[in-house]
Amino acid sequence: MSGRDRNSVQRTQSIRLSDIVTETDPAGQTGNPAVRVEDTSIRGRVRSIANLLFGKPLSSDEESHQRVGWATGIPIFGLDALGSAAYGPEATLTVLVPLGALAPETALPITVTIAALLIVVYLSYRQTIQAYPSGGGSYTVARQNLGASAGLLAGAALMLDYLMNVAVGIATGVGALVSALPQLQPHTLAICLSVLAILTIVNVRGARETGVAFMVPTYAFVACMLITIGVGLLKSLGAGGHPAPVVNPPQLTNATSAATFWILLRAFAGGCTAMTGVEAVSNGVRAFREPATKTAQRTLTIIIGILLVLLAGIEYVSRVYHIGATEPGRSGYQSVLSQLIAAVAGKGVFYYVAMGSILVALSLSANTSFADFPRLCRAMAQHGFLPYEFATRGRRLVYSYGVYVLAFLSAILLVMFGGITDRLIPLFAIGAFLSFTMPQAGMVVHWMRKKDIPGRTRMMLLNGVGAAATGATLIIIAAAKFLEGAWMVLVVIPLLISLIVAIRHHYHRVALEISSPAPIDASDLRTPIVIVPIDEWNNVTKKALRFALTLSNDVRALHVSSDEESGILETQWGEWAAEPAERVGKRAPR
Repeated sequence: MSGRDRNSVQRTQSIRLSDIVTETDPAGQTGNPAVRVEDTSIRGRVRSIANLLFGKPLSSDEESHQRVGWATGIPIFGLDALGSAAYGPEATLTVLVPLGALAPETALPITVTIAALLIVVYLSYRQTIQAYPSGGGSYTVARQNLGASAGLLAGAALMLDYLMNVAVGIATGVGALVSALPQLQPHTLAICLSVLAILTIVNVRGARETGVAFMVPTYAFVACMLITIGVGLLKSLGAGGHPAPVVNPPQLTNATSAATFWILLRAFAGGCTAMTGVEAVSNGVRAFREPATKTAQRTLTIIIGILLVLLAGIEYVSRVYHIGATEPGRSGYQSVLSQLIAAVAGKGVFYYVAMGSILVALSLSANTSFADFPRLCRAMAQHGFLPYEFATRGRRLVYSYGVYVLAFLSAILLVMFGGITDRLIPLFAIGAFLSFTMPQAGMVVHWMRKKDIPGRTRMMLLNGVGAAATGATLIIIAAAKFLEGAWMVLVVIPLLISLIVAIRHHYHRVALEISSPAPIDASDLRTPIVIVPIDEWNNVTKKALRFALTLSNDVRALHVSSDEESGILETQWGEWAAEPAERVGKRAPR
């Protein structure tokens, strides 16, 4: 077979394997698509699967279309906070189990205190959004106002908070499923990891698609909880505060302990997990549509308003129906919400609809971390505290490396603790409240510097109260949960900071090694030798030689052949290559 025949066969094969084959004119310029066929290659199939799972790639100028309004922002940035209404009250009641029938009554002052603290934190974060319209997360505010070390502490705490939120959110959602279908309890961990995989895929597809996908389960969860609370409230009012449950909750035992100050502190520490996720909106202001600041503040207000109603409603209905916590991870376990819905509405269609919405919403509450963790990693990577890859956006304009790392670490955490919520709760609130306290203290310094802003004294006082309240709560949580596993957080955060500092030192060393303030040495410059491998004389050869002549005057063509056609190439070389180059002042290719 001659070289020309071989080339024809190769062109035919390329048409079968490529998506678009373009024809070229005699001058070697690419023309219009000549043939369009289906891509059946392995690469094409992989690309099709990737597009199906992760969506088609987006260009940078499509970023504005990925921004969200308040209705979509609530599922993206509010599911963490809203979902915490499920495990926050349950964490309080779990600690109060030794009080027996007194547990629901004792939970009332604890819930009121948490609600008051939540309002203070909410008002503080509204101010943070106003002061940092480009995104005022804990890391940014602490770094700019308290210094790099404080920023690292806030960043490390927030990273840990986001990681714990994924594990706790998924474990709580699966716990709700196991409450409704106890036969699934042996498969708790497998279900947790499956939900994590789905969350990862959805979040890689982009912020707007994530919000749209989560709108139905979010609002279904809120609606079911509000209906339950509303019906329970009406029944309670109709029965003079003593409603009869449709399905009796597990009998509360006699008290085995008094309501000591230590038990109350531990219950308060557990219930404070209901405040996690409040900072998410302030971290993601740039994800909202213009006016971004107003949209973010409106979103935060709606989230906190719903959360307060849920916390107050769950506490009241649990108290009038005498609902307490059961031991997690053991046979016969029922979540507080499962008992509450069954007591109010029975175990009919609504019960399973409501439990299904809780399962989905709580599992998806981890999405808040997937929305904010990559943004936090990007901010830290821009300052050299994390690998620069974390600042690179993926195919859907999402910081994909942050998504993948969060998913991987969350999977490890779920495996370590078996997907049981109660085992994860002690590790949860420390990172959250440390990330609350640092930016509030930073905002005090921020207002001290802004002397020309009207009302700055009031704003500074509000942030100061917020910092003091969350700081005191942090100390209480650390003390109350220390022996239950919180000591691990106090060890992990310094280790994480050490890792971050080591990464920064690495980039600093590299910068020193490659830095050179001296001017360029332009002496003894030589053009490179450019070698062009040639199969035969065709348009590809001509385009390669044209490009080579733009790089150097020393172009050498290399052709290896054992047939007679090499003689033709050698004979015609002067006419085809050497003379045209010399006519335009170039040295002839050899």
